[in-house]
Amino acid sequence: MTPTLVRRHLSHADSPPRVNLGARARDWSEIQERMLVPLYETVHERLEVGPATRLLGLRCGSGLALLMAAARGASVTGVDSCRERLALARERLLPDPAQSARARGRSARIVEGTPRDAAVGQAPAYDLITAFDPIGCLAGDAEELGDLLAEATPLAEHGAAVVLAGWGPPERCATSSVLRVAAKLADPLRSAGSWRPACRDDLEEVAQRAGLRIDGSGRVSCPFGYADMDSAVRGLLSTGLFDAGIAAVGQEQTGKELTEALHAHLRPDGTVWMPNVFRYLIARVW
Repeated sequence: MTPTLVRRHLSHADSPPRVNLGARARDWSEIQERMLVPLYETVHERLEVGPATRLLGLRCGSGLALLMAAARGASVTGVDSCRERLALARERLLPDPAQSARARGRSARIVEGTPRDAAVGQAPAYDLITAFDPIGCLAGDAEELGDLLAEATPLAEHGAAVVLAGWGPPERCATSSVLRVAAKLADPLRSAGSWRPACRDDLEEVAQRAGLRIDGSGRVSCPFGYADMDSAVRGLLSTGLFDAGIAAVGQEQTGKELTEALHAHLRPDGTVWMPNVFRYLIARVW
């Protein structure tokens, strides 16, 4: 397991002190994940996701993107190594264990592990692979995504679309100033999992190293909006982007520093608002 994979999906043995993994997964599902809905909708619309689509979602988390694709009629498989988030994905996509997904008019699978564990039979099974968890803000996250793609692309048919997502330019992402808190708090001797500014060609470099053919890209506005300061702190901590800081100084101090940074985005009505732009890249398996 790579250092960034440890960062994104903390095991019980390696988690920073005082991190409640179940609560963190719930915060991601209830607060933070919805911030990326414009990205999911844009990609699904552009690629005409529908009943003929066989989708493999990498790092699917608590499954909102999968649920949206399934609502369009797609057959979806989600794979992740975070047990707590996957439990929430199952609640969304497979709410009644006594009734099969197909009986409810939906084909859905949730797989704990790596893309190899999502193999179906011997023939390539998927015509769309999505990796919506944005890269471009942590040292090593591009390499981690490359490892996942190396396992996933053999499961896709020739010409299948692969969608990668990343943070936009720092000057277009208000949250970048807040994420710098992670870099300030993290142990400077530990580069893996620490914050870095997003680079212009992060997604293209990952696609090219994976042997994919680039077939288009786009940008989507994904503002981060929170009902209050507490929700903002909980939502951002649930991303895992501050784990290196938590490991270095503890969750309480990280929360204090994060709160201070968020004050610049606090509105008079108590809400927190940060406009952001995210990028997506469409590549093809060939």
